[in-house]
Amino acid sequence: MKVEIEFTEPLLGTRAGNKELATEYQASKHPDQIQEDEADAIENIDEKLEKSSTVFDRDEERKPFLWDYQIKGFFKAACRAMRDTETHTKKELEAAKLRAYKKTIDTLIFVKPRRILLQMPDGAEMSFCERPLRGQTVRGERISLARSEEAPAGTKMVLEILTMNKKLDKYVEKWLEYGSLYGLGQWRNSGKGRFKFKLLKE
Repeated sequence: MKVEIEFTEPLLGTRAGNKELATEYQASKHPDQIQEDEADAIENIDEKLEKSSTVFDRDEERKPFLWDYQIKGFFKAACRAMRDTETHTKKELEAAKLRAYKKTIDTLIFVKPRRILLQMPDGAEMSFCERPLRGQTVRGERISLARSEEAPAGTKMVLEILTMNKKLDKYVEKWLEYGSLYGLGQWRNSGKGRFKFKLLKE
């Protein structure tokens, strides 16, 4: 299925603005070797962005994008929520091979392209979202400032979702509907990254 996603709330970047930190984190996810396209995306991060910020990955033309695996991660969160609320019954999940949903999403659901470009509204630009983070430590509560690059509401992206088992299609649509409640990117619990979607004719 081909899908257009439109963000109804601003979307925050998740990549560390510090290239060394970003490379180190990505390498921790790939014990053998960081993938070449991911290394390139880190190199394309603007040097002017502050080290304490989270940002979007950029392609060779400095256009912001999301990775395919970020969508699959969202699917896992949505499926878990619907399983916990029993929106999906055990019988339905077994029939769709979703009892072990993480494995099913990893092996039977694929997102294309690998780099999903963000298309901002005409005349819109990236901005930054700053907010305090509170944390409990042995010395008491500490407050720090988080800063994230922000794509405005109205930003769109187009992707394709391939399911190897057609019984999964209706679940994918339900998960996408969940995007109106729980979004993508940083600070989702505040409503950031919420979206709506529509199916496009292929």
